[in-house]
Amino acid sequence: MPHETQTIDRERDRTQEQTQQLSRFDYGAAAELFPGSVKKGRGRITYKRFDTAAEALRFAVEKIPAAALLGAYLEVNDGRFGIRDIRQLYESAAYPLERWATAN
Repeated sequence: MPHETQTIDRERDRTQEQTQQLSRFDYGAAAELFPGSVKKGRGRITYKRFDTAAEALRFAVEKIPAAALLGAYLEVNDGRFGIRDIRQLYESAAYPLERWATAN
């Protein structure tokens, strides 16, 4: 039982830390998008650097097929954000750019 409790506590702490990180996310900071480990072929993404995290989020969500994003992550400042975080940040009310769906 003690081991299970420690695991639950660690997971809760990690979730709280990630939530805090998302709430103070800097959309204006430089960002790097790293590809997941997918086989070579069509739709494969490569490392990209962006002037702003907002641009990186837009690129990841609007330009890259979802299957090609599996395992990809975004690094901004000292934070690392997976696909779930990327979508959450893009859909946030704080996202500063116009989204494609609302642009048309």
